[in-house]
Amino acid sequence: MFVRKKPNPSGSVSVQVIDKASGYRVVKTLGAARDPQDVQRLVELGRLFIARRSRQYSLFPADEHDNAAVLDFVQTLGNASIRTVGPELIFGRLFDEIGFAVIPEPLLRDIVIARLVYPASKLKTADYLFRYRGKTISAQSIYRFLDRLNQRYSRQAQEVAYRHSRTILRQIQVVFYDMTSLYFETEDEDDLRKIGFSKDGKFQNPQILLGLLVGEGGYPIGYDIFEGNAFEGKTLLPVLRGIQDRYGFGEPVVVADAAMLSQENLDALDTERYPFIVAARLRNESQAVQEAILQRRTGLADGQCIEMPLEKDRRLIVAYSDKRARKDAHNRRRGLAKLRKRVGSGRLTKGHVNQRGYNRFLKLTGEVVVEIDESRVDQAACWDGVKGYLTNTDLPPTDIIGNYGQLWQVEKAFRISKTDLRIRPMYHRRRRRIEAHVLVAFIAYTLYKELERRLTSAQIPISPQRAAELTQTMYEMTYHLPNDPQPRQTLLQMDDDQQRLYDLFR
Repeated sequence: MFVRKKPNPSGSVSVQVIDKASGYRVVKTLGAARDPQDVQRLVELGRLFIARRSRQYSLFPADEHDNAAVLDFVQTLGNASIRTVGPELIFGRLFDEIGFAVIPEPLLRDIVIARLVYPASKLKTADYLFRYRGKTISAQSIYRFLDRLNQRYSRQAQEVAYRHSRTILRQIQVVFYDMTSLYFETEDEDDLRKIGFSKDGKFQNPQILLGLLVGEGGYPIGYDIFEGNAFEGKTLLPVLRGIQDRYGFGEPVVVADAAMLSQENLDALDTERYPFIVAARLRNESQAVQEAILQRRTGLADGQCIEMPLEKDRRLIVAYSDKRARKDAHNRRRGLAKLRKRVGSGRLTKGHVNQRGYNRFLKLTGEVVVEIDESRVDQAACWDGVKGYLTNTDLPPTDIIGNYGQLWQVEKAFRISKTDLRIRPMYHRRRRRIEAHVLVAFIAYTLYKELERRLTSAQIPISPQRAAELTQTMYEMTYHLPNDPQPRQTLLQMDDDQQRLYDLFR
């Protein structure tokens, strides 16, 4: 067999493979072209065809057919040959290793991974699964899946997350609690979605409240959902009791912000023998206690603290920090500068004299003249750098301060959920789908924390958010070798950060 170039009347050149073994027969016509380079490419493809027929072909032969082989191989590739596999390689592995694969809903894996890599509405999630995972799933199918997930597997999924955190922490000795609001893009209220105090500043939108309990390091323990107008101070005990009844992890030290716990709640924690650590409102203590604090505070150096016994076997720990003192003084100077400007403008009235912010420094004199009470400013300066902690534990003051200092972990969890996972705003209206949506975000947060832990342990300077971005451009190519009907896959070349991330899970 040989390759023949045949000129056409139109000026183009046809390239054919001719067989003279049994007469003069055209075996294959490769095509026609006018450009000499295109003609030469067709000739090389003809030679490659002959090499295949004679069983001398290899994908990258070390002879004159190199270019033709590569050209022929590349021409077989299409968009369908290359797909994104990074999210599955990284987050899919985490999903399985943590234990969520026990839930017999394959779509859970796709929805959770999409929440980590491409957080969006359910409609856009369906589009993502089609474009990047090759899965045709309608938004309605996702809604039906959410119904099944909430009704059948919610408790099981939450327990998987808890068991994983328990394995990492080994023993749950301290838990951190906080609450946030999640708003809806609607104006309609119902039994769950209520207009209330919004931490997102969406006071016209109905919302729900999410109470989250995490362990040391921010590892998830459990959560609960409340009506949007519920009083957050009454949510801790129901969440704590419900999770403890379910898992029975003892009586850990409960750490919460002062705004979360009323005196009634503290008494209830005492009654149920829960040790607690909360921020103390020092200016709300009795006059005698305040005087004692200020008297002893004058002798405190940076990092030192004093301990004062209170009634009901509670202790007040008061710590002093130079850094906090500078910050307090700076904030007060800024606030007073704005206040003095408003006083000088003459636009303040007696209605502005209240205890909100720096307005507490205002007073009324003469014929209702609003001015700044400088003596109260001096009194406030005495408290610069001082922070109090209230506890019923017998832990050393350093442990109390250190444990409270980790409360930011739960605030970080909310920030991750709201920004990286985009748990809000929500567009669902049915309670079961709202609960399922929160559950998906809770599972995604569990994977996020485990990825963060592994990256830190391996000393890889990549954030989980950056890792999620890297997975979006980790590709796999599907191809066929000549004379081999079975498809083959190979990962395309990665950059250095992608390779380190991949090696961490390989």
